[in-house]
Amino acid sequence: MEVSVKLFSVWSMLIMAMLLLSAKALNEKDDLVQSRNVETEKLQSLKNPLMATRSKGASSDHAVDNPEEIASMVQMNIKNSTERRNLGFFSCGTGNPIDDCWRCDPNWHLRRKRLADCGIGFGRNAIGGRDGKYYVVSDPSDDDAVNPKPGTLRHAVIQDRPLWIVFKRDMVITLKQELIMNSFKTIDGRGVNVHIAYGACITIQFITNVIIHGLNIHDCKQTGNAMVRSSPTHYGWRTLADGDGISIFGSSYIWVDHNSLSKCADGLIDAIIGSTAITISNNYFTHHNEVMLLGHSDSYTRDKQMQVTIAYNHFGEGLMQRMPRCRHGYFHVVNNDYTHWEMYAIGGSADPTINSQGNRYLAPLNPFAKEVTKRVVTTGKWRHWNWRSEGDLLLNGAFFTPSGTGAAASYARASSLGAKSSSLVGALTSDAGVLTCKRGSKC
Repeated sequence: MEVSVKLFSVWSMLIMAMLLLSAKALNEKDDLVQSRNVETEKLQSLKNPLMATRSKGASSDHAVDNPEEIASMVQMNIKNSTERRNLGFFSCGTGNPIDDCWRCDPNWHLRRKRLADCGIGFGRNAIGGRDGKYYVVSDPSDDDAVNPKPGTLRHAVIQDRPLWIVFKRDMVITLKQELIMNSFKTIDGRGVNVHIAYGACITIQFITNVIIHGLNIHDCKQTGNAMVRSSPTHYGWRTLADGDGISIFGSSYIWVDHNSLSKCADGLIDAIIGSTAITISNNYFTHHNEVMLLGHSDSYTRDKQMQVTIAYNHFGEGLMQRMPRCRHGYFHVVNNDYTHWEMYAIGGSADPTINSQGNRYLAPLNPFAKEVTKRVVTTGKWRHWNWRSEGDLLLNGAFFTPSGTGAAASYARASSLGAKSSSLVGALTSDAGVLTCKRGSKC
């Protein structure tokens, strides 16, 4: 009897142990299945972010069929935002934000209009002919200023629709009369050697959204007292023109970039009569007296709205004065290289606000021309004008005479981009002027 009880106890313990092992195995299997289900759900959710919503019975009427397309659209929007000027995929890392935006793309010639997204400063929103078709200039002649031939530069710039104007080959264009432009035009000389010289030059009058890039503009003459066409439907009598390289008159959203200018009858670039939202960048100025005038006259108060950015330019050999000469308005002179002047670099009258930041000023040997600034006044009113030098590199005895109370609001209106260290000016302006660009390679 005692043996039977012991055997029964042993069997009971064995059965209980087997039951416990079985239960544990089932639990582990359930845990494993549940774990795998969770992992599967996670993988599915990674492949399709809408899976969790769909599994809860939510409506799928607005589900995205092609998430890759949406991602591509987002990336495009990012590229088109202000972040486009950060150093990105095509960047050489030169530090020049305009050049870093487009120059390192070996297929720049297939994406020319990308340039319109690379503007800086007060004229950064100038889109030129970005939204239009390409127009190829194949004929350098300018035989008739009233009825220009198709294929000529004059025929291109007067059209009343956006155009991105390029050139079929190298050419010298000698204009008989002013080249009067229409709105929403880009003149793009990249990839060829284009000179506008020995005749009239460019007039931007009462229009908007113009980009001028990659032109050699020199030896401009006085012309006028003639009929000139300004649009497909209008031509009129033009009095004597001053002979400026580029004359900006009552216009806005203008960007003049990477041109080489010299030896014109009047100014190389003038902006007057209420012009504003202008950027003058990466240009190479040489051999000229009165380089740049910004403002019509001391009495023309409409120019108080004027805002001009002058950035990354090289003011080189043979220059005398007006780099620029300002009247009313707000002027940001930033990261330019001044290697030559005979009289002075920056001048003004009529209470302009001049914000000079991160420039390199190399004074001439003449001991009486060391001062960067010149105020064209005969009274002490200039002491109230807001002119400042911030982070400029002053060499060979150069000195900048500041003035004004340093009003924050005035300098805010004369600030258009972040200045870089003046020690970088040499690199920032090393390629100022017309670039040598070849198709299929970086420019």
